[in-house]
Amino acid sequence: MFRFYAVPSWQALGADPKKSQGEPADPLSPKLDAPMERILDTAEYRGERALARAQRLVAEAKGPAVYARPPKDLPALLRTADQLLLFTHREAGERALVWRCECGTRFAVPVTLLRPVTIRCERCGRMVDLDPARSAGVSHLTGPELAQINSSRQALADFFREAMARGWPVMVARS
Repeated sequence: MFRFYAVPSWQALGADPKKSQGEPADPLSPKLDAPMERILDTAEYRGERALARAQRLVAEAKGPAVYARPPKDLPALLRTADQLLLFTHREAGERALVWRCECGTRFAVPVTLLRPVTIRCERCGRMVDLDPARSAGVSHLTGPELAQINSSRQALADFFREAMARGWPVMVARS
């Protein structure tokens, strides 16, 4: 297992922190709820599988290794982040319209099955009008595992973008 994090360049390279320009010493890291193998399974980084690169770097290094360093690796890491978001959107699940009863019960109906109808709320017994014009929003119907993977992909993509925006190297280390 491994984890990603980002720190200021002086901290990543082991330089003297007193010479820094006030960058925070706390590492920036994504909150991931799914295994890294499922998050990065098909993403690429510089013509290599992103997961394979991270595993290789962790195996070769005695401590943390630099996965990507700005500005040289900025375009490649942003492409990886875009791929993660593309996989998230591709596997988002079936589109559904959502309604809420007055008691708070949520009803989601796939758009393909939708026709105007009134149903009885299972919790409070009130009638809920499932009219597409009165929907409370749009959602995607996915299983809990896929939803967890997709939220972790989103978090990792956001982390990659934030690290590059700050100009911090992205590190990979054993967890």
